[in-house]
Amino acid sequence: MSNKLIDKFGREINYLRLSITEHCNYRCFYCRDDEHAPNCKREDILSYEDIQRIVRLFAELGVSKVRLTGGEPLIRRGIVKIASLISSVPGITDMPLSTNAHLLGKFAGKLQKNGVNRVNISIDSLIPEKFEKITRGGDVHEVIKGIDAAIASGMSPIKINAVAMHGINDDEIESMIDFAIEKGIDIRFIETMPIGNAGIEAADQHMSEQAILAKISQHLEGRLIPLISKKTDGPASNYKIKDTNTTVGIISAVSNHFCQTCNRVRLTAKGDLILCLGQEDAISLKDAVRSNLSDEEIKQMIIDAINKKPEKHEFNTVVDNISNRQMAEIGG
Repeated sequence: MSNKLIDKFGREINYLRLSITEHCNYRCFYCRDDEHAPNCKREDILSYEDIQRIVRLFAELGVSKVRLTGGEPLIRRGIVKIASLISSVPGITDMPLSTNAHLLGKFAGKLQKNGVNRVNISIDSLIPEKFEKITRGGDVHEVIKGIDAAIASGMSPIKINAVAMHGINDDEIESMIDFAIEKGIDIRFIETMPIGNAGIEAADQHMSEQAILAKISQHLEGRLIPLISKKTDGPASNYKIKDTNTTVGIISAVSNHFCQTCNRVRLTAKGDLILCLGQEDAISLKDAVRSNLSDEEIKQMIIDAINKKPEKHEFNTVVDNISNRQMAEIGG
């Protein structure tokens, strides 16, 4: 059995996005329907032992990067223990965290000591009232405390992610870049994605990569230096900002899809392996690890699943196939 996961389009899968909870302490309008509540009992979600075994099997198949996501991963009880278990798996060399940072002030130091080497923080506005409205109750001051705690802990790089939305926060693109430069951290702007009813309803606020880049370029006036992505990097087009410690990037899942370089799969908190954000195909690894299947049999299941990974997502042409999932349920 090969120690590399390569799909039928020749893409090497070396990155697992691992959701550890569907729950979140924010309710961002483009991520979750207003009335949606996670239907997730403790026995439904992956246990510590499930997580450690699945990550070990992926590592034996060549995965070296595991990102902790949610929901909001910091509200999962035992988050520090989960980080410690994953970082102790041979072959896992990179364990970033995706968070809204509301609780990061409390956890940053402990997580950094237990293997979380870097962090992506969602922050869609620096204006308290607007931030509260987007997140339906969030506190931007707590998020900024979390960013400062991550900086103090030594995590690096620290990236802030903002979903760029026409008529919502497109007037803050410049001030958010300035904020990132001031903090010495990186920033990425993300196109809205039509995932779940919430994402589909937010389509009117969609800003294309071209529109976002135009605003960035105008603000930075010739200071953008294009960067070449590393093998395990995500899908952003990244630029170094001259004379700063900051990079700026754009993730354009809709207007300029990045599927030809896709190197990841997603594991939901309930243990479903999702091969593509824009498709419904999934297999249950929770059922597999809780059965009497051997490690080799489960690894073969993973290999067979990877061979079904589609060439690309179809956000532009097929909405129905993704409308029944919430973004919060599939780990962003």
